[in-house]
Amino acid sequence: MTKLRNSVGERIRAIRKAKGLTQQQLAELSGLDDAYIGSVERGERNFSIDTLEKIVGGLDISFSDLLLIYNDEDQQQDTVRRDATVEYISILSELDSEQIKTLRKILDTLKGAFD
Repeated sequence: MTKLRNSVGERIRAIRKAKGLTQQQLAELSGLDDAYIGSVERGERNFSIDTLEKIVGGLDISFSDLLLIYNDEDQQQDTVRRDATVEYISILSELDSEQIKTLRKILDTLKGAFD
């Protein structure tokens, strides 16, 4: 059971970081203590479904997003893309339109480097 608890905790941490949240911010959003969030992320806590529901609500994700299991490389790649998208949307929400235009130019240049 510890392996599953660790996997869920690692996934919570990855999503939290992708969204640019600290443990304290997630704790506030989910109505839990920040030390508790840390122990869940490290797989140290047995947590209830009710607690998991609070964390999922704080992260503003679905249970299926949280419980993604990597069956193959394609699924893992999709998850990496989804996590990056969440992170980039969070960053974009803090930028004005001129900054977004500049960022798009930079991304176009970077994309060309991979072709």
